[in-house]
Amino acid sequence: MVQGTTSDAGKSTLVAGLCRLFVRQGVRVAPFKPQNMALNSAVTIDGGEIGRAQALQAVACKLEPQIDFNPILLKPSSDTGSQVIVHGKALMKMEAEDYFGKNAQGYRVKAMAAVLESYQRLTANYDMLLVEGAGSPAEINLREGDIANMGFAEEVDCPVIIIADIDKGGVFAHLVGTLTLLSDTERARVKGFVINRFRGDISLLQGGLDWLENYTNKPVLGVLPYLHDLHLDAEDALIAAPEKSSEVKLKVLVLVLPRISNHTDFDPLRLNPQIDFNYVSLQTQAQSQSQSKQPLPSADLIIIPGSKNVRADLAFIRQQGWDTEIDKHLRYGGKVLGICGGYQILGLAIDDPNGIEDSAGSSDGLGLLPLVTELTDTKVLQQVEGHLSLLGESASVQGYEIHCGQSRLLMPLAQPLTLTPKNGEQVNLDEQPSQAEGILSSDGQIFGTYLHGLFDSPEACQLILKWAGMEQAEVVDVNRVREQQLDRLADVLEQHLDLERLEQIWDPC
Repeated sequence: MVQGTTSDAGKSTLVAGLCRLFVRQGVRVAPFKPQNMALNSAVTIDGGEIGRAQALQAVACKLEPQIDFNPILLKPSSDTGSQVIVHGKALMKMEAEDYFGKNAQGYRVKAMAAVLESYQRLTANYDMLLVEGAGSPAEINLREGDIANMGFAEEVDCPVIIIADIDKGGVFAHLVGTLTLLSDTERARVKGFVINRFRGDISLLQGGLDWLENYTNKPVLGVLPYLHDLHLDAEDALIAAPEKSSEVKLKVLVLVLPRISNHTDFDPLRLNPQIDFNYVSLQTQAQSQSQSKQPLPSADLIIIPGSKNVRADLAFIRQQGWDTEIDKHLRYGGKVLGICGGYQILGLAIDDPNGIEDSAGSSDGLGLLPLVTELTDTKVLQQVEGHLSLLGESASVQGYEIHCGQSRLLMPLAQPLTLTPKNGEQVNLDEQPSQAEGILSSDGQIFGTYLHGLFDSPEACQLILKWAGMEQAEVVDVNRVREQQLDRLADVLEQHLDLERLEQIWDPC
């Protein structure tokens, strides 16, 4: 099990790299994260929902994503509440106090049972599980009833290595402090350390490594270099676009909503050297206090992304003045794309009569597409494939749907997607073998769809970019990039980790 001294220490990346490293050695390996908290999720081959990091780790193992890889997923819908997803299905919405608080022991027992059920199925089918912890095991306020870190490791008798990020500073304090805050049995379970994101001359670090090993009596299993331009799916952090050449042919803005979800949709655009890609974040506190609205930068295409709390994010768009900026953008001939929650926001109304995402109520949408949406208890979860029709052309497309809302068109318009579920026998589509999905406005400027991952399909990406104004677009095949980067990561781990010691930890016999 890989645990970290902090969030973003490199747990997900290390597990993904080890998955690829071991699978290249012929080991039947699978990823596992008992409990994840993230807004970026993926749809599994068995019709469920797991964290994006475990979907990436599945790719590293050359496996299709499965619900057992992440049995408990928490998707925050507010600062204090989350949707609780167990074995791929959303069961309830809970406040943090109800899930983590002193009176939550009953639910934690049920959650651990779900975790162990998945763990047992996986250990029966694979030679090795590479387990990822969550946050830090030293969060002492969350220790009671823990299922994400040492609580799980103790339950199944799993050896642990701890990774820390030296680039942020204080790496020795992080490692020693984390170890100190563990119990005696947990401390004995830790078999070594990995130091991540090191820059510079390794000889200058050696004195610190020797001290750490002598002080803790734990080995340093490796020091990993800072990997510039490592392009892998990020679970939470929004990563800025790399520096572009002078041959930029299209300007794209993605509006950063407070509950933005599945922003990995845009990696093929962010990495494209011909696209000036920018995330537009909320105004600074000083701007908000002065109520001064800042205009959006000029663009050819504005994208409203997915959202875990659509009505609240719609209100945020209005608070920022982005609604009037979008209207102005359209008057000047720009294009607008809404994906999933962004699709719903473009419509006439969003109704949440049962308080599925937040408090019950209804909100007027931006009124740019003639559809109304009602949020329901039933979440659509399906992988799909089909064809995208735009500009009189057609392109193959693959992706996934993951949404609570059911949208209804108030008038017939061009529907640019024809989709078929990849696992039709496991998905209820009201006994329809295919479905038309999405809307293209009558003036051709506004496109809405529930489909995530549509830019991952090179043909569809090229056609959308042509619609947005980029003739003969070159596209980034993000699936090929992902494979190249996983192999690159595995090569680095093979070079910088003590694999003999790692093998002894994995199989002490």
